[in-house]
Amino acid sequence: MDWIERVAEIRRWSRGGERAPHKPLLLLYALGRFQRQGNRPIPFSAAEAELKKLLKEYGPSRDTSPGYPFHHLTNDGLWLVETVHGPGSPGAELSRLRESQAAGRLHPDLARALSEEPGLLGRIARYLLDANFAPSLHQDLCLLAGLDLETAEIIPDVKKRRDPRFRDRVLMAYEYCCAFCSYDGWLDGAVVGLDAAHVRWWAFDGPDDVANGLCLCAIHHKLFDKGVLGLTGERAIAVSARFVGRSQSARDMVLSLAGRPARSPQPGLDEVERDHIDWHRHQVFRTPPRG
Repeated sequence: MDWIERVAEIRRWSRGGERAPHKPLLLLYALGRFQRQGNRPIPFSAAEAELKKLLKEYGPSRDTSPGYPFHHLTNDGLWLVETVHGPGSPGAELSRLRESQAAGRLHPDLARALSEEPGLLGRIARYLLDANFAPSLHQDLCLLAGLDLETAEIIPDVKKRRDPRFRDRVLMAYEYCCAFCSYDGWLDGAVVGLDAAHVRWWAFDGPDDVANGLCLCAIHHKLFDKGVLGLTGERAIAVSARFVGRSQSARDMVLSLAGRPARSPQPGLDEVERDHIDWHRHQVFRTPPRG
């Protein structure tokens, strides 16, 4: 049985192409628990707050109940739920999950494979991360999910591979300068602290070309992928009204960017395409923008 294929076939809720990483987040959380405790049942009472935090930080901008993935993942042959009344989930409603003392665990066949096949846990986790989240978010997401990939013997199992030239092309296009703050650091003749950011995430068919890239410093790259920062249709910088920063550095580095035009690439090279900007605005940026 190819467990990577089984994970890839998870059924997702879909409406207008909106990101729906609810089940992947629950699976990453469950893999972290499996690393630490084996396949012991995970009471919903213990998982609720942690799943809610994962969904708040890495899910879509709309609020989502942790009961949704806890219940619906049972339809994919990877997750089982039992209650004090016996096998089977009582539904996605929080009150039912709480009152029935629901507890979930990985399907025994998957748990057995994880125990017997070295590297499988790492391959599944890497697939879930690559298929659903921007790379700049992976480390922090794993920490929040309690997942230790350093000991998981990660073996790449990716059919679609990134273009290694993407970073060089994007940084050259923006003349090795952050498109948001103009940072342009070098150390011993090498660029330091600058990234090539995908506007439409690679995990969601974002191409590895300049028209889908921005040269951003490391901090603005992270804030862009977290939805604090975005772009308008006119390629001005948008700042989420939900971001709060009281220090002078937060005002200088983030709040002062609102409405400022983003740096353009060199003449003759492609600016970010409007379709990619629209995708980021609807799928990542935490609306509404500051005025």
